[in-house]
Amino acid sequence: MFADRAKIIICSGKGGDGHVSFRRELYVAAGGPDGGDGGKGGDVIFEVDKGMTTLGDYRYRRKFSAEPGENGNKRRQHGANGKDIILKVPEGTVIKEAESGKVIADMSGDNLRQVILKGGKGGLGNMNFATPTMQVPKYAQPGKPARELEVTLELKVIADVGLIGFPNVGKSTLLSRVTNARPKIANYHFTTLSPNLGVVDLEGKGFVIADIPGLIEGASEGAGLGHEFLRHIERTRVMIHLVDAASTEGRDPVDDVYKINHELRAYNAELAGRPQVIAANKVDAIYTEGEDPVKRLRDEFEPQGIKVFPISAVSGQGLKELLYYVRTLLDELPQETITFGQEFFPEEMFLDENLPFTVEKSTEEEHTFLVEGPRIEKMLGYTNLESEKGFLFFQKFLKDTGILDALEEAGIEEGDTVRMYGLAFDYYK
Repeated sequence: MFADRAKIIICSGKGGDGHVSFRRELYVAAGGPDGGDGGKGGDVIFEVDKGMTTLGDYRYRRKFSAEPGENGNKRRQHGANGKDIILKVPEGTVIKEAESGKVIADMSGDNLRQVILKGGKGGLGNMNFATPTMQVPKYAQPGKPARELEVTLELKVIADVGLIGFPNVGKSTLLSRVTNARPKIANYHFTTLSPNLGVVDLEGKGFVIADIPGLIEGASEGAGLGHEFLRHIERTRVMIHLVDAASTEGRDPVDDVYKINHELRAYNAELAGRPQVIAANKVDAIYTEGEDPVKRLRDEFEPQGIKVFPISAVSGQGLKELLYYVRTLLDELPQETITFGQEFFPEEMFLDENLPFTVEKSTEEEHTFLVEGPRIEKMLGYTNLESEKGFLFFQKFLKDTGILDALEEAGIEEGDTVRMYGLAFDYYK
């Protein structure tokens, strides 16, 4: 079955924890710290596979995780980095944050590979924390946590031209006539349940054309195939609007055009404004004695700038003129693929997490206060305190998060010591 949507959970790898150990050497205090750093967790990477045409690989598996980094070890051994997980998707796949529906990445055009979630940074081993005043650090940083995100994958086909129209007006027949595509053709509604692509070759200046599943009234609200149709036309630059000029099913072709354009506007107003040409199909089956339906279509829509071509998808009548006109329209438009810009940035979401912390007076050391908790661990994993910029960020962090206020409430006085996992500093207002 054709799959053009999927909802999955992706998870990057946790960073490995730093190690606490001491080498055993004579005349070295406590042996000297030699705990190694933890390895970096694996990234979640999406990559375009041009051989894929559906999202079927994601229909039955729900969660995809990268490997965690290994913990550091003694003798300054660095933990191995976790392996990245690479998720292959068809070209044209749009990745969105599931709850908000905002775009994270559009895997089309030049964007063939993108890191969506970065793995956690490995924690520093205790060998990094030795100082003249702390020669025996018994602290190592934990690795940064894994990141998890629920995303939706939507495949929006990449084609220059989209065939639109009510079911059973001849779209699949036209596609099979002008390209080498072989779509299923039958005389009943919704023969086309997935987009069919074909290449039109006009003396070396070809273009890609897509037969999109047929549309009915209310599609913009989900009726019939609903968004299954509309999603796939968002990238097309020109639309061929097929109508049954012979009214073989009793519908009025002029009314059909207005109804489908109404659905386009209701779904996305910008879609309805794209170049459009009307193909009045089945002219070889017109037997009415009244007003010529092709003339009615021309009188109604050509004053609006929409050209009408009488054609027969079965016999081939009028197809050459239609296709060369469409090629002219494409030549006048920008050549780049229509892409969707990024609206959601996973990094910002994880940095804004409101994690807890605790502040308490030490029961073992006088004039000493302990600050701990996942919020502190996360800050230490992000910040290089040895740099001036990192230290300024550290001071701002203490103030903005309310840690300084909490210390004052706990009774801290100037000159008292504050300890955070192996880090120590004197408090001055």
